Amino acid sequence: MVAVRHARILFAATALIVGLPVAVSLGQPAPATAPAATPAPAADNAAGGGRGRGGRGGQQGDYNVSKRTDEDKALVNPYALNQAWYTMPKGRFLGSSSAIDIDKDGKSVWIAERCGGQDLCAGSHVDPIMKFSADGKFLKAFGHDMISYPHGIYVDKAGNIWVTDLQSNIDNAARAGRGNFPAPPADTKPAGAQVLKFSPAGKLLLRIGTPGVYGSDESHFSQPSDVVTDDAGNIYVADGHDTLPANNRIAKFDKNGKFLKQWPSCLPNDRQLDCSHSIFIDKEGEILVANRGNGRIDIYDQDGTLKRSFSQFGKSGGLFVDKNDVLYSADSESGIGQGQAYVRGIHIGDLHTGVVTAFIPDALGSPAPWNPLRGTSSPEGVAVDKDGRIYISAVTPPGMARYTLQHNTVPTNSAGAPAGGRGGRAQ
Repeated sequence: MVAVRHARILFAATALIVGLPVAVSLGQPAPATAPAATPAPAADNAAGGGRGRGGRGGQQGDYNVSKRTDEDKALVNPYALNQAWYTMPKGRFLGSSSAIDIDKDGKSVWIAERCGGQDLCAGSHVDPIMKFSADGKFLKAFGHDMISYPHGIYVDKAGNIWVTDLQSNIDNAARAGRGNFPAPPADTKPAGAQVLKFSPAGKLLLRIGTPGVYGSDESHFSQPSDVVTDDAGNIYVADGHDTLPANNRIAKFDKNGKFLKQWPSCLPNDRQLDCSHSIFIDKEGEILVANRGNGRIDIYDQDGTLKRSFSQFGKSGGLFVDKNDVLYSADSESGIGQGQAYVRGIHIGDLHTGVVTAFIPDALGSPAPWNPLRGTSSPEGVAVDKDGRIYISAVTPPGMARYTLQHNTVPTNSAGAPAGGRGGRAQ
């Protein structure tokens, strides 16, 4: 039986035990006016500001506007956590990662991590792209000296591995608040601001973008966060992140990397940074975009028309949709001095209705009390295997975790209470 059915049985059983409603429904805002498929605003005109060491600063107003309802607080967590399911090669340590996906076999796990550190791979010569079996055995790695800052990973239907390389290793422009890297040696091979396609064996098959050089035209990216492909092989790149330069556009290319079109991932009244932190394509071909900067998930057709938006899945930074159209939204940023705002964790719900059915809180806290200086914690990346096991990747501290449906105890919410509770609807 698939995971979502297991979860529903658990929810129903719990509701019967405590005499409370089975379904928890969060209100869905009406879709915003669809943006035209026009060029994204230039980075120089983008609103917002840099990322400070004490959190996020310089933005226009409070962009974390989604507030937790009583219904959201009552969502149960039916999953058990395993943070030690995998084994790294001897002498090798996992770095920060927002990039995780499932192999085409439906069970092996791919991750792109930052060469054992938290940010750039500069000065390291290890392979940042790694594959693990379902039982946690290290299988292979590749990509050394080719990638500056791995951020997104996608496994296409043929098993090819796509990686977005976020930041340049020769240009400090995007390093606001993170500390500049030392001037690179003159013979440094440029990397960053690019999208790379590898065969399953690690052979480079395609490169899009100009390595190390930011830009907003057809041959440059400004911090590409994530990538997916459709059934025809067309490529969709979420081009933008949380510091300038950031294009905040979805750029579409054909299967050979020829530019086709682009559309803005920020609406006119949005905070104009971090509008496309993750991207996912569902089985109907719709393009889901994690608009982290504005606390939404925006869903487009393949021509860039906005179909609907959800604001009840937290401050989404990572996305996955399973074969049953269950939507998983990873939130690694909420809960920074926002009172009743959403807290960090994974919201799980229905892709079509937007009804949220479960919430897995960040096991490290929201925010992690030992980590006051970093803007993100965990989870940032999320993926789900064919058996319904949830995998997350984390930036601070680095790591992967696996969540499996718990059959031994009654599911509880983040306050430790059984399922249920009535509250207001999301605004």
